[in-house]
Amino acid sequence: MSVATLEYTRPSATQARDLLPGLAALLHACVQDGASVSFVLPYSLDDAQAFWRDKVLPSLTAGKASLLVAIQDGQVAGSVQLDCDTPPNQPHRAEIRKLLVHPDFRRRGIARRLMQDAERLAVECGRSLLTLDTRTGDSAEPLYGSLGYVTVGVIPGFSRDARNPSKVDGTTIMYKNV
Repeated sequence: MSVATLEYTRPSATQARDLLPGLAALLHACVQDGASVSFVLPYSLDDAQAFWRDKVLPSLTAGKASLLVAIQDGQVAGSVQLDCDTPPNQPHRAEIRKLLVHPDFRRRGIARRLMQDAERLAVECGRSLLTLDTRTGDSAEPLYGSLGYVTVGVIPGFSRDARNPSKVDGTTIMYKNV
């Protein structure tokens, strides 16, 4: 029996382009599993690939965002984005975006490690304040709290539920000084 290898990486835009099929599979699986990450069902693999290609890769290429990826045995197991594209009066802030862990790889500490890596990267980039939002009551909310993120408030009825678009969920806004 072989031991699974788990690698954490910060791919360049070119490397991320090579990871596009795995990133698309990750996002697709998470949305199919009900993740509240801006998309609703039906959501195809092509839709997921278009998100990475059209939204994320241009930001990576422009140096406005960074992507952190967890890869286990050649499969993309998780990712998170650090968005540093802030207005001129907020050069000290960055936003955590789309923390994703494939349903097959959950409960292994991948999300926690990706968040810790994103925090270290934020410090390297001169960012001292991180912000994020998460679906109120989602399993990620206690994770963020355990990492020291503070809840600012909840916006009720913020977004449609991925699996049931007639239902709306609240979003919890959080921050952390790093």
